[in-house]
Amino acid sequence: MTTVAAVDSVPDTTEDALPVARTRHPWRWLVGAIALVLVAQFVHGLITNPGWDWSTFARYFTAPSVLAALRLTVELTFWGTLFGFLLGIWLAVARLSKIPVLQVIAWVYVWAFRSIPLIVQLLFWFNIAYLYKRMSIGIPFGPAFFSFDVNGVLSGFTAAVIGLALHQAAYSAEIIRAGIISVDPGQLEAAKSLGLPWRRQFFTIVAPQAMRGILPNAANEVISLFKGTSIVSVMAIAELFYQVQVVYGRNGRVVPLLMVATVWYIVLTSVLSVAQYYIERHFAKGSQRELPRTPWQRVRAKITEITGERR
Repeated sequence: MTTVAAVDSVPDTTEDALPVARTRHPWRWLVGAIALVLVAQFVHGLITNPGWDWSTFARYFTAPSVLAALRLTVELTFWGTLFGFLLGIWLAVARLSKIPVLQVIAWVYVWAFRSIPLIVQLLFWFNIAYLYKRMSIGIPFGPAFFSFDVNGVLSGFTAAVIGLALHQAAYSAEIIRAGIISVDPGQLEAAKSLGLPWRRQFFTIVAPQAMRGILPNAANEVISLFKGTSIVSVMAIAELFYQVQVVYGRNGRVVPLLMVATVWYIVLTSVLSVAQYYIERHFAKGSQRELPRTPWQRVRAKITEITGERR
């Protein structure tokens, strides 16, 4: 009897549970509605305002001259990034070395090239022939093996690549150095205690962890360099922005031609951002037990959830 009474005295949680009141946020809805109205007004203006001249935009967006200029912009970005980061790695190593001379030289390089505006550096290399009409390669302070005319070798494109690469190297060196010193020194001490050679210490312990700190900043620098290639227009190099200027200088359609360049910059910057996301995801494998789902995986999961509820 006692047992039955005890069982009967247990409250029914399904019937006696108190209802949970949902928290209301009217201000969130109001702010969201205002934001949507402003976005709708902006989109309406883009569609209906004849000043945007979307027909001219569509005609020149894939024009051969614009695509050729876009290709040149990508090439400038690629070579500037490649040589800039290769030099930046050696500068970072020099700054972290125990040789005082290399430390000072690397520090002065970074200080100088971060202090001088990029446009000044580009114009300097573009006009380097005024200082050195001919250059020679040989023994320092000794006989030269051969010499060459600077104007015949250093074209406008080459001068732009040199300027972009040297400028990029100063920033990439600091990014790489910061990533390396962010690794816990205790892990290096543990690797040394295990007797691992320094190459294995760096490539299996230091580099993978440093990349997690290097990649976000490095990707931002690549995107900045991609947009910064527009500065080489002062050197009369037919990259994207320069070519757009030439076209609207002829037909007077300034706004739609500027939109051509803007949309291409947005498209390629978005591609770089997607690549950055997946590269960072790859190097995050060692820091998380389970990687978060990608946007595409989240969309597929949501679609599966909706279709499953309907069934």
